[in-house]
Amino acid sequence: MAGFSELIKSFDKTRDYIRDFFVYGFKVRNEYDRKSARTYDNERRRAESWLKDFLHYETTARGKQVAISVDSGKVPENPLYKAYYSKSFTDNDIRLHFLLEDILAESGERGLTVTQLTDRLALDYHAVFERQTVRNKLKEYTEEGIVRTVKRGNTDYFSLSPDRAEDFFNEYEGLDNAVKFFSRAGEFGVVGDSMLKAVGKKNDIFLMKHCYIVHTLEDEVVLKLSHSIEEKRFITVTNFAKSGRTSEFEGIPMRIYVSTQTGRRFLIMYLPLYQNFNSLRLDSIKTVRQGGVCDEYDKFREMLDWHEQHCFGVSFGSGGGRTYRVSVTIEADEETEEYIINRLEREKRCGRVERGGKNLYRWTAELLDPNEILQWLKTYTGRIVSIESEDESIADKFRRDIERMGEDEAENESQSLFL
Repeated sequence: MAGFSELIKSFDKTRDYIRDFFVYGFKVRNEYDRKSARTYDNERRRAESWLKDFLHYETTARGKQVAISVDSGKVPENPLYKAYYSKSFTDNDIRLHFLLEDILAESGERGLTVTQLTDRLALDYHAVFERQTVRNKLKEYTEEGIVRTVKRGNTDYFSLSPDRAEDFFNEYEGLDNAVKFFSRAGEFGVVGDSMLKAVGKKNDIFLMKHCYIVHTLEDEVVLKLSHSIEEKRFITVTNFAKSGRTSEFEGIPMRIYVSTQTGRRFLIMYLPLYQNFNSLRLDSIKTVRQGGVCDEYDKFREMLDWHEQHCFGVSFGSGGGRTYRVSVTIEADEETEEYIINRLEREKRCGRVERGGKNLYRWTAELLDPNEILQWLKTYTGRIVSIESEDESIADKFRRDIERMGEDEAENESQSLFL
């Protein structure tokens, strides 16, 4: 029976489990019905080996629940980067790696051909490999920047790249601090983290208060999406839900949105089948497949520019470009509650704010989906004088939610009398 290993063959599978722990959290063993219980145990143990200081356990009647709890403002290194350093390899992989580097180090800048390298492996190290195996490994290392390829005539010559991380850090003053910052900020921070590890350094300077460590689970997806957006290509996205079911969407990727409140990231794509824009959470995207180039990409980008002027969040309505006028009047004392007025101005997004009288301010917008403002409006409960909308259901929904909140509060007070 094969023993447990912290190394992984498929990052996608591990990403699924880490996402469930981190994004949804507090699941128990028997709720993972997509794979066997042993698979769940192995993935949980890998998560424990990477995140042992950040796991939270709770025992309930349902069983032992596991979730991840991290204060990113107190950790200098993203613990989820360890998943990228845990890829498994075969005996031949690791053997060929060191033997090729040894031979290429002796060959100098001129380099060797695939045939010469294959012969040297057999003669010097009694290591017999197929020529195609050696070629594939050299191609992989060329893409990684480990090996440099020079064509002379019709023949490729391979040599070790002269670039060394230590040389760059020694040559450019302050580069180490820049990389330390980069390892904790921006996209693909794992690149900066791996550069530090290559020279034996650690981030000992920067802590980020609002740094969402789970974003690194989406880095591979972001990279593919970035290429597709740059090249203006169609894509097919496989999306999964909390239930474990998957669905596919074919469309044109336009932009990636990032919420400043929650840190969630969304792919905005145009779906030709529905003739409308749609948003998908990046942490729910399983795979991205590229298609052909979209000749009308610029036209759809102009359409998105118009739609964005009428979006409060990431919903583009039911299609057709229909907008609904919404007007909300809020009361705030101009002498003692200027902070309310400032907040309304700061959070207006695609709307505009006008003074409607003494201590009255009106927020107005033309929205594709007015439902998106409901959560925001609730933060002004007690100050809302009126809600007017071409979509009559908005005011009714808001009123029902407030009434339901009052009923729940009354019920809680009633129950507390018997405690």
